[in-house]
Amino acid sequence: MATDFPGERPPPRRRGGPSKEAIREQVAEKFDRLGRNIDQKVAHQMAHQDAIKEKLARHVEQLDRLQERLGTLEVWLRTEPGGRKPRFSRDEIARAAVKIADAEGFPAVSMRRIAAELDAGTMTLYHYVRTKDELLTLVTDAVMGEVVVPDDVEIPTAWREAITLIAHRSRDAMLRHPWMFDITDDPAVGPNGVRHFDQTMQAVAHVPADFETKLDIVLTVDEFVFGYSLQERNNSQDSDRAILGSDMVDYVNGLIATGDYPQLAELASTCSTEEIWSRIAAHMRDRGRFDRNLARILDGFEADFASA
Repeated sequence: MATDFPGERPPPRRRGGPSKEAIREQVAEKFDRLGRNIDQKVAHQMAHQDAIKEKLARHVEQLDRLQERLGTLEVWLRTEPGGRKPRFSRDEIARAAVKIADAEGFPAVSMRRIAAELDAGTMTLYHYVRTKDELLTLVTDAVMGEVVVPDDVEIPTAWREAITLIAHRSRDAMLRHPWMFDITDDPAVGPNGVRHFDQTMQAVAHVPADFETKLDIVLTVDEFVFGYSLQERNNSQDSDRAILGSDMVDYVNGLIATGDYPQLAELASTCSTEEIWSRIAAHMRDRGRFDRNLARILDGFEADFASA
């Protein structure tokens, strides 16, 4: 074979090997796979780091809330200001706040309003109560003081009687101070709150069950009492017009006429919608309903103990 340069041999021919273009494609494909793997690993690491940051942020938030609550507890530990005898006590401030809330609703409670009630300067009260959370703690603990069974009243040994006594004291306090349900914050527990829990555990001390089951009794009764009291507040006599008003009755009759409410239609076939709604309103205001349903709850626990 002739060559361009005398004495130079031509390069040997490749037989069956990949072409340069194929090699380039293979290399490019490997680099693409490597790049995708790197991208996936980087994305995974970033997601992991984001999850760690989010977890740390939650922990910081929890610590901040805990610090706030611990700071609120200081209101019970701090020495009251003044010389030999402070001008006010925290109990007096709490009673003034409760008095205002009873008369005007909880939104009316403020340091300025309490100061006016006590005939004091607003800044003077800040020596006793430094923050809104501290004020809420004082107010809620003052109400819990009405729930606590007084020292001159003996808590029954029988657990059902004891729980019923405490449940009635809780409900009565909510009846006197329905604005308590307007407090959406979660104030730190005070001495009366701790005393209430102690008395409640005393009430179930003779229940033949473990600690968790006793807590079930306590929490279930509390949830019933506070839920019932909230409904009782919301269904006051002032709401009769909304329940029994002609517009409401006409609206319900229109719904029944669609055929989509078979149970109401069956009731309406025996009496008028006005009578149905009147009976519902009367039943919701039946004072005996509280004791009936509390007894049913306790019956359930008692039956559970008997079958164990």
